[in-house]
Amino acid sequence: MAIPARPAALPGPSPEGRPVPELDPAAVGQWRAGGGELVDLLAQARERLGGVAAFRLGTRPAVLVTAPEAVQHVLALHPDRYVKRSHRARLLIGDGVLAATGEAWQRQRRLLQSQFTGRGMRRYEQRIAEAAGTTAARWAAYARTGQVLDIGEEMRRFALDTIWRSLTGHPLDAGTERELAAVPAVVAALPGLPADGVTAQGAVAAELARIDAVASRAIAAARDGGAGPHGPGLLHVLIEAAGTRPEYTDRLIRDELVTLLVAGHETTATTLTWLHLLLDRNPQAREEALSAGAEGSPRRRQAVQALVHETLRFYPSAWILPRCAAQDDVLAGYAVEAGTDVLVCPYLTHRDPALWEDPGRFDPRRFTTPGRRPTHSGSYLPFGIGPRACLGLQFALRESTVLLEHLLPVHTPRFLAVPERAAFSITVRPDGPAPAVLEPRC
Repeated sequence: MAIPARPAALPGPSPEGRPVPELDPAAVGQWRAGGGELVDLLAQARERLGGVAAFRLGTRPAVLVTAPEAVQHVLALHPDRYVKRSHRARLLIGDGVLAATGEAWQRQRRLLQSQFTGRGMRRYEQRIAEAAGTTAARWAAYARTGQVLDIGEEMRRFALDTIWRSLTGHPLDAGTERELAAVPAVVAALPGLPADGVTAQGAVAAELARIDAVASRAIAAARDGGAGPHGPGLLHVLIEAAGTRPEYTDRLIRDELVTLLVAGHETTATTLTWLHLLLDRNPQAREEALSAGAEGSPRRRQAVQALVHETLRFYPSAWILPRCAAQDDVLAGYAVEAGTDVLVCPYLTHRDPALWEDPGRFDPRRFTTPGRRPTHSGSYLPFGIGPRACLGLQFALRESTVLLEHLLPVHTPRFLAVPERAAFSITVRPDGPAPAVLEPRC
């Protein structure tokens, strides 16, 4: 029997705001006893209490935010009031731009931002195309021989090759690829690591050592003038910055390099894996995209990109965005006390039936047909919004679209098994392998 929500609320510090409605502790206890995922509790809070809802997992209050106006308030309009306390992956990425705060973050973001817009993006076009071509050639060989491949591993291999070319100017070699398998291993381990930082670091010390060794070799090669066939990469930008900015020590360059590796391949690989799994269940979406226009036409590209957008609606790159209220505030009419943990959850916003028609249906036409999707910026935020939105949004969309333009017209994966559930970690990823053989598209 469903447990009714208790009309209790967190106390609010401001007479201007109403208390935030709080989920009944009995419901939290029931969730704990059932061993559910955090997202299950959050979904329950949203369904019972609406787009701004409170709950307690310990002594500290937490507020879930899914309503678009409240999302915009937290992430875009008042990022100074809702700050990042500590990134969950700091153990891996150190003081890279994802984890940095304050003035350090502002300086690091300014340096990198120009690399991912306009002219900066154009310098990576050829590298993306070559990585996609390498994957397409590998898939053609798989199709000829009937070899079983794992779609998740293939998408990770492509995304890692793309970001490595963009960072160093060189294609990914087999040895570096083997060593960088330590990156997803650490990412997958993060949710289960001990809270104590020293103990947590010791648990993945071997993997971190492998990652540090790769980073050290890449930095040394870049310093020795090791630009690739298409010129220097992002790593060279960081090394040049060290000449005039003393904060860019070898350690910070390493942290930025690893940050870009993690952010630049883990999320893209996961998105592309989900996309193939969703197309397996919705083959008509593939055919509609490919029939939207001739190969290489703007209409075809728009339709293929819509496949990516709809996949990101189902499985956003950042499924949850934790913040901490740095001061008392009134959020969507509710009083939020300083020190409150605030959890913005794009995963639930994207599945809200009040915002999205039939949200459980995979329908890329939401992103090509006017009026089919919500217009509020807080309704669709797979990469976040506001000043801390992901720098690599355009890069990720571009590389995903280019790869799909290579693969979708030629091959259809026939899955031999599919993951039964999603795993919610830093990303939301398929919980298991996705073995397949490639068949020619009919």
